[in-house]
Amino acid sequence: MRLLIRVLVLGGTTEAYALARLLAADARFEATLSLAGRTAAPKAQPIATRIGGFGGADGLAQWLTAQKTEAVIDATHPYADRISANAVAACRATGVRLVSIVRPAWQPVRGDRWHIVRDASEAARALGAEPRRVFLSLGRLDLHFFAAAPQHRYIARIIDPPQQADLPPDIAFLQARGPFDLAAERALLTGEKIDTIVSKNSGGSATYPKIEAARALGLPVIVIARPDKPAGHIVDSPEAALAHLASLRGV
Repeated sequence: MRLLIRVLVLGGTTEAYALARLLAADARFEATLSLAGRTAAPKAQPIATRIGGFGGADGLAQWLTAQKTEAVIDATHPYADRISANAVAACRATGVRLVSIVRPAWQPVRGDRWHIVRDASEAARALGAEPRRVFLSLGRLDLHFFAAAPQHRYIARIIDPPQQADLPPDIAFLQARGPFDLAAERALLTGEKIDTIVSKNSGGSATYPKIEAARALGLPVIVIARPDKPAGHIVDSPEAALAHLASLRGV
């Protein structure tokens, strides 16, 4: 009888949840999904789930050893570079195989008006001195950077309420979870009279309609570039990650 392959999935993304479903349906694996805890009410998952950090790379390495983990799948957000760096260090220290699902970045096409910046602080400066109506689509953790540009009217789409005290004085919140569609995104932008969008380059299809809507409306998009994200063996989908896991012991 073959032993189960013990897998840790680092997640919180669409890919992580899809992978959880695949693992739950496959008797070859015993899997745990780890969520950072940034979302107050995460969706229930079909595999064992833990919430919260590990205590850095050393803490993660200790957990992997204690749980006799054979593989880690990094299915975190493209901007979650810290946990990815910890995963690389922990897997190197323990000899555990690391597979990284890397979601392809969006690429500008004809009609896009992109201005690429390094981070949220630079994005706030890039808005300029003239008051604008700005749609922020970058999560809740970076909203405080826009307090440095208080002349603008902001609409921020978030999943959970922000926890920072230092926020722009003229900001409204739209609590919603993707995926979104083009018609709704276009209606949102026109209804709120948005003239500039600030977005991370998250990739994938769930939030891409805002980019399509901006293109259709001729709106500029300030795009925060992806960080350099450490990775293990790179795959592009949950299915590819599962296939690679199966090859570890020829199961």
